[in-house]
Amino acid sequence: MTSQPKPSALAQAIEAIEMLILETSDEARLLQTGAEILGRLVAQDDWLDPRFAQADASRYRQYLLHRDPDARFSLVSFVWGPGQATPIHDHTVWGLVAMLRGSEYAQPYVLDADGLRTAGPVQRLEPGDVEAVSPRIGDIHRVWNAYDDRVSISIHLYGADIGAVSRHTYDASGAAKTFISGYSELS
Repeated sequence: MTSQPKPSALAQAIEAIEMLILETSDEARLLQTGAEILGRLVAQDDWLDPRFAQADASRYRQYLLHRDPDARFSLVSFVWGPGQATPIHDHTVWGLVAMLRGSEYAQPYVLDADGLRTAGPVQRLEPGDVEAVSPRIGDIHRVWNAYDDRVSISIHLYGADIGAVSRHTYDASGAAKTFISGYSELS
C-alpha cells in the first residue's frame, strides 16, 4: 500500500474555501469560517512559493494564487515593499486579509452624505492576524507597509475574481475614480 502525498497548506486552504463556498452564501459565515481557514494558512510561513513573494521597488504587487473557475473567490498574495501604500479604495465584495510576514497598517474610511472620513483608529496587522472587509461591514480603507526597511506580505481572500472587479479609489473629498486592479506579472 502506497501513501498519498500530503496536500500543501495552500492546496488544503483552497479545498476548504471551495467547500465553504459550496455550503453557504451567508456573508457572516463566509467571513467567520474563511478567517479561520486563512488563520490556519498564515500560522505557518513555509508554503508561499518565492515567485509570489517578490517585491517591486516602485509599487506593491498583487499576485494571483488561485482563482475559482466560476470566479466565486480568489486568493492573492500582496507584497509590500518598504514604505509602500495603497490609495484609499474599496473592494465591492467581501474579503479577508491575513498577515503572513511583516506588518501592515489599515485606516478604515466611511463615505456618507458628509463625504469621506476616517472610521475609527488605524489598525495594525501582525503575522496571524485576519481582518474582514465588505460593503456590509466596512469596505473602504487605505493600507500600507508598517516597515520602511523591509517587505511585508499579506494573503487576501475575496468573494470574486478581485483582479477583474470594477472598484474605486477615492481622493480626500470622497470623489471616486473607477479602476480594475488586475494582477502582477511573475518575474
